[in-house]
Parts: sequence; structure tokens; C-alpha cells
Amino acid sequence: MTTPADVPAMTTPADVRASVPVFDDVRYLNTGASGPSPRPIVEAAQRAIETHEWDAADDPGPYPHAFGLYEDTRADVADFLGAEDHEIALTQSTTDGITRIASAIEWDPGDVVVRTDLEHPAGILPWQRLERRGCEVRVAPTTAGRIDRDAYRDAVSDAKLVCLSALTWNYGTHLPVSELVEEAHDAGARVLVDAVQVPGQCQLDVTEWGADAVAMASHKWMLGLWGAGFLYVDGDVAEDLHPGQIGYRSVEDASAPAYELKRGAPRFEIGTTSPAPYAALSASIDLLTDVGLDTIESHIEDLATRFVEGVPEDRLISPRDPESGLVTVRVDDPESTVERLREEYDVVIRSLPDPDGAVRASLHVYNTTADVDRLLRGLEATGW
Repeated sequence: MTTPADVPAMTTPADVRASVPVFDDVRYLNTGASGPSPRPIVEAAQRAIETHEWDAADDPGPYPHAFGLYEDTRADVADFLGAEDHEIALTQSTTDGITRIASAIEWDPGDVVVRTDLEHPAGILPWQRLERRGCEVRVAPTTAGRIDRDAYRDAVSDAKLVCLSALTWNYGTHLPVSELVEEAHDAGARVLVDAVQVPGQCQLDVTEWGADAVAMASHKWMLGLWGAGFLYVDGDVAEDLHPGQIGYRSVEDASAPAYELKRGAPRFEIGTTSPAPYAALSASIDLLTDVGLDTIESHIEDLATRFVEGVPEDRLISPRDPESGLVTVRVDDPESTVERLREEYDVVIRSLPDPDGAVRASLHVYNTTADVDRLLRGLEATGW
């Protein structure tokens, strides 16, 4: 972990908000897309760049220095997720992690992939590519962020892989991941989970799902930077996967006549990447731990409840009893609503491509009841 000197201790949501300069200008309610980083996290990345480029140039050298930082970050992530170090690969994004798993599986024409109908493009596009190679993609239907369990069981009956989201990005609902994993495993399928909306928003022991692989990233609820993804791969499963792309970080000895892949998830790492986003990831884990995930989860629940209580029944798309900080509502013109909220109320939210006519607010640790109240006033002023 980084030392207290690296990241000033923050113990309250107000501390976090005060460290994010964007709140000087706007009410930012779009963390589900990307969370603005607190100043200490950005500074940790800046220090990492300076150390790597200047201080480490001669001793221990840029490569040993970066490799040591990667290992420290891997340990921090593993501890944060309840995993073992060798079950964590450092990637660049959630999409990156998903595609690395997709390319490590041997696909034959006729193989079946199952996804839900509410996946982010990260969980759609890799399988569309497989369709061009003769694989079959089945889409398990959902209603209002709830999966049709009977249809799901039918879809996975002879599948090779299932890809699903743990927390839906458009409804803010939690899927019953452990149960879905068990049913897929009973059918002989592996399961890849997109969990990018989970870490930093609530407690997560990634091993409790029983999934074969879980892809995540730091730039949303973790409050880290773009460029630091992390991929959990079950220790036993990883040994059966041969990455479609390999480099010197994938193997035990890059100079050996015949390469030997590293044990576990690190075999999915490839080559040179900036250490800065990973230094920021470790700093973000420190910050979230200092504030306390229980505190963060409770704060989010309070804000989400306040918001939905102000939303008319016919406008609310997400559950009336909020399950996360992602809350989606129905408006007559999503794009103009988002624009007007930004221009007239300094409120930043986003429109969604699905469901139709929807905008989404993301409520995180640095948001306040005043943010929620301003959002509601703005929505009321637009006539919804």
C-alpha cells in the first residue's frame, strides 16, 4: 500500500468532495461513466511519472522500478477484492480484460456464447466478432434489469461461455451472479463477469461469485485514472487459458528458447504500460479504505433514496428501492434534458441508448443532498 504521506487521510465523504476540483464548477453526477479523481490520486500518478522517468532512470532502472510498482499494485488489488496475488492481471480497462479472456479461449464453429440483453458494448462486440467465425451468440432476455431465469437456463444449456454484468449500467440493478454462475457451471460453461460498476461503490469479495473471470477498471467508482483496469481470473482456470496475445510480461523468461507462461492471471499482461495509472489505483484503494466502504455504501444509499423519492412513479425506471448509486429516469427528450441541466443548473448526468427516453444519474461518495435537490429542481423545470 502507499504510505500516509502519499495520500492524505480522508475519513468522510466531505473530505473526498473537497479534494475534487471539478465540484468548484459543476454538480457532477456521472460517475457511472467516469469518476473525477480526487487531487491526491492525481498527484500520486504525477509522482509516479516523475520517479519512473527521473529518479529510477539509473537505479534500479525504469523496467525494474515499473515491475516493482506493478507487483505492489497487484497485491493491493488482490487484498481489496479478497483474491490472491496470482489471480490478478493488470489491464488497461474492463473492455481490455474481457477481450483478453475472449481471445484466450479456443473457439470452434458452432460454439455458443451467452450474454444478456443489457450488456455494455464491452460485453457485446467480442461475441459479434466470434459470430463471423461461425459461433452462435444467444441473448438472455431481461425485464427492467431482471434476468429471465428460465430463458437463461435454456440459453446456457450447451454454452461454452457466459458473459454478464454484475451491476447493470442502465438500470442500476444487481444480477444474482452467484446463482447464474452456478447454473452455467452445471451446464459446463465458463462465466466472465463485467463488474466495472461494483468496486468502489460497495463491498466486493470477488471469489464469492465463483466466476471464472471478472473484468473491472479504476476510472469509475474507484475514483482512479483511465488506463488502469484489473482482471480477476480463478487460479485453476487461468492454467487452462492460453492468451491470444503475449509479451515479455506474460512469460517467465522472455529470453528462453521456448516460452513458459506465468502462473495464473499475470499471463494476461503483455508489455510496456505507464506505471502512473497503477500508482493511482493503489492510492484510490487507500482513499476508499480510509473513508470506509460501509460509509460509502450507506452514503450512496441515502442519496439514491432521496432522489427516487422525488421522482414521479411514471418517470422512474430504476427500482423504487434503490440497489445502487445508478438511478435511471424517463424524460421526454434525453439529449436536450442533459444539455439544459448542464447549461442552466450546472448538473452533469448522461442520456442512455437503452432504455428509450432515459437519463441516468450516478450518485457517489462525493455527492451531496444539495446535488440531488438541484437535479430534481432541474428535471422538474424541464417538465421531464
